[in-house]
Amino acid sequence: MNYCEKIHYAIYTTGVDSFELMADALLAQLPQDGHILRLVFFGTPVDNAQYVARRAILHDKVRELFADCRPVLSYVSQPALDGKLTLEVHSYQADDTDRIDYRMNNGFPYVVLENPDGRFLFAGGFHCDIMTFSIQQQSVEVFRLVSEVLHREGFPIENIIRQWNYIERITEFEGFDQHYQMFNNVRSNFYKQAAWSNGYPAATGIGTNLGGVLVDIDAAVFTRPGCFATPIDNKLQIAAHAYSAEVLEAAHEQKATPKFERAKSMTFDGRKLIYISGTAAIRGEESLTDVGFERQLHITMENIAQLIDRAQLKMLRVYLKEKKYYKEARELLNNYRLNIPIAYMCADVCRNELLIEIEGIAIG
Repeated sequence: MNYCEKIHYAIYTTGVDSFELMADALLAQLPQDGHILRLVFFGTPVDNAQYVARRAILHDKVRELFADCRPVLSYVSQPALDGKLTLEVHSYQADDTDRIDYRMNNGFPYVVLENPDGRFLFAGGFHCDIMTFSIQQQSVEVFRLVSEVLHREGFPIENIIRQWNYIERITEFEGFDQHYQMFNNVRSNFYKQAAWSNGYPAATGIGTNLGGVLVDIDAAVFTRPGCFATPIDNKLQIAAHAYSAEVLEAAHEQKATPKFERAKSMTFDGRKLIYISGTAAIRGEESLTDVGFERQLHITMENIAQLIDRAQLKMLRVYLKEKKYYKEARELLNNYRLNIPIAYMCADVCRNELLIEIEGIAIG
């Protein structure tokens, strides 16, 4: 089978119960016919102390369930709108050509997949243990942890294909310095170590209400000519890494642009898996304001359509600035008749005027 047929994505939700019982209910639904690569929980702790405690509970449960074959684990502090706790699962149906190794670095589990197409890294849950550090300090520590795993496994920085960046209170300021801009500055400094001759990763930079800075990555090193990665532009938008200073905030007197592509594909002998970055109602580099929620959603989906061409969506995450838009968002997306897993979370988007952001996976 082709890689695009082996990789699978699922979303599970659960109703209100104690946190441990909710976690058990979600883990009981894991697919049994593949290797689990990544688990991402979305929930709503009341403060950072509870966030840390619940993250520890999840690690204990996953350790008990998987022993030495633990998948990547992340706990994102965002209110799940389909249920009290949501779980996104990335799994893989291996065949005789695949080798999957579960490894650990500084307490962070990660997975290396190797086959004739190349080597693939699934890593994440990277966070700073000191929650009282500034977003700037936490970002530096997180990218140090990312760098350790990449170096240990022989993945150059420029081979990161997809990155998820979760930033506590993303649009707020510490003094004169915006959280998202602080993160962007640190990311840019980290990325300066590489040439990026084949484009930046696809990425999402999204807000959380708690949890500091959290980063997940997928990376790939291809070994056959028929397998390669391609950055994807949207002709309706300016690339985020080419934004002008006018649409950026400042942090420590720097205005580094967000270093990501609108999407990035991995091609396997004509089949494509497309990572769709966090996408919103932006045309050119300007947010479309005063058009209402429904119009912002449709513009966002138009932007996604530009990125995936004839590929079929396989999963979406929908981030809503306010919970009040949840019912409308579900109804509007139901009209697209996608018939795919969709998760809905309440989260601050990187610009205050944007009401919705959507990311996803497509296969063509």
